[in-house]
Amino acid sequence: MSVSPDTKLLQVAIVGYGLAGSIFHAPLIAATPGMQVAAIVTSDPQRRASAHKDFPEARIYTTVAELWHDAAQYDLAVIAAINATHAELSIAAMRAGLSAVVDKPMAATVADADRMIAVSQETGKKLAVYQNRRWDNDLLTVRKIISADLLGPITRFESRFERYRAQPKDGWKENPDPRQAGGQLYDLGSHVIDQALYLFGKPERIYAEVSMRRPGAQTDDDAFIALHFPTGIIAHLWVSQVARIAGPRMLLRGLRGTFEKYGLDPQEDALKAGDRPGSPNWGKESSEHWGHIDTDLQPGGLHLDSKIESELGAYETFYALMRDALLDKGPVPVDPRSAREVIRIIEVARQSARENRIINLS
Repeated sequence: MSVSPDTKLLQVAIVGYGLAGSIFHAPLIAATPGMQVAAIVTSDPQRRASAHKDFPEARIYTTVAELWHDAAQYDLAVIAAINATHAELSIAAMRAGLSAVVDKPMAATVADADRMIAVSQETGKKLAVYQNRRWDNDLLTVRKIISADLLGPITRFESRFERYRAQPKDGWKENPDPRQAGGQLYDLGSHVIDQALYLFGKPERIYAEVSMRRPGAQTDDDAFIALHFPTGIIAHLWVSQVARIAGPRMLLRGLRGTFEKYGLDPQEDALKAGDRPGSPNWGKESSEHWGHIDTDLQPGGLHLDSKIESELGAYETFYALMRDALLDKGPVPVDPRSAREVIRIIEVARQSARENRIINLS
């Protein structure tokens, strides 16, 4: 929606200014009409300097206690700190009187996710989860293909988020303490699981394989999940740090045809390079990375075998919808109940892998 010049400029405070805060949140907030990066919380001296350089008019806090003290000056807290803090910081923000956006994964446990939802309902403050890859170009393209019935009844969906890092990195993502929510299922898995649920709803059965492949690894670095949906659709999902040659990012099969897409959405690299929504070619993918479709458009009808142009990626949509929600002009962009389901799937996937069995969901 367009924003009236008389509309209140929403004041946003970002908690954490590492990769998530500085790349995935701050630039998109700043590019959203009607929103302003008004405060940043980080205790790291280098990140404080970067925050001041990026947003010289924003107030830079050292601790969240300072932000909570001044909460009346702000409308929204964006929790972009490490996974282990997501639940407590979101709850603290809402109890201080702020609505909250929390980066994925929503929480380390379903119990924590339930507490967050309960506090949102208790306080009346809005809570949304930053599942930005709902606006990846590949997922938007797949949704359009399904909506247009280009492949006929869908039978199978495959999704891969694969990288190659020969050695585990130091840091909290390699911490085996379950409270840290480290490892690939919480990191990349929270994306591919959310995308599958966004497309097809809640699964009825789960099977998973979760492994630590690299010498010295203390958290999962290679995982596979199979989700069986009531419609008969099966989703196979892979996340890995040991895939030197990645498989297709997405593959969608129907009874009339198949769509296959390689390569990641370009928006993350664009943000890291300093590009912003509204810049030329924002969200646009070069033709060599477009997906391939091979299908009969109708039973016995025209046959299509060609590249298909990717939809424009649109991460900025999340904060445009969040702005509207704060102004009571629409729902939050990602309902926390749907993000809770992602955490539930991760928990059940770990159980399936430990017990080496298919688990039926109630």
